[in-house]
Amino acid sequence: MRKLTAGFFHSVDGVVEAPDTWQFDAFDEELGGVMMETMAKIDTVVLGRAGYQDWAGYWPTAEADQDFGAFINNVPKFVASRTLKQADLKWQNSTLIEGDVFEFIRTLKAREGGDIAVMGGFTLAKQLFFAGLMDELMLITHPVVAGKGRHLFEPGDPVTRLALKGSTITSKGNVVVTYGLKGE
Repeated sequence: MRKLTAGFFHSVDGVVEAPDTWQFDAFDEELGGVMMETMAKIDTVVLGRAGYQDWAGYWPTAEADQDFGAFINNVPKFVASRTLKQADLKWQNSTLIEGDVFEFIRTLKAREGGDIAVMGGFTLAKQLFFAGLMDELMLITHPVVAGKGRHLFEPGDPVTRLALKGSTITSKGNVVVTYGLKGE
């Protein structure tokens, strides 16, 4: 069975929103290596509506990051949205998820292939996590206090035990931890 994964840039104070405003000076060669290794395992991406709209407006013409741009533009992308229609998805290799997203993910995981990554936002990833469909969660904590922004997990979320699957610290102080659901 394929793995469903998600990874988030994360500040010390728990912010995952708008990492482009606080992560830039901590990104180092080792972190780039982790990202390349992770991307090499992924052959399918799942996005929520907001993440799709943000990324579809940028990545098809972006030149700044050729490695990620080439990856995200060419990988098959499935979009979870109640408001978008297939005709709205102009970004290459993008398909609207029809019907129940949880059932779609279960079916996708049962197919042959590489890892499936939830990208471009954390609302959908959080829903899939609490539905028990997420196999791995990678948090890349940058040595910065963002001061404001949304957190991946909030007060009131259910208690969920995790198991550490791997960790590394880069030369600029980024802490990369990968968790699975406890007992899996």
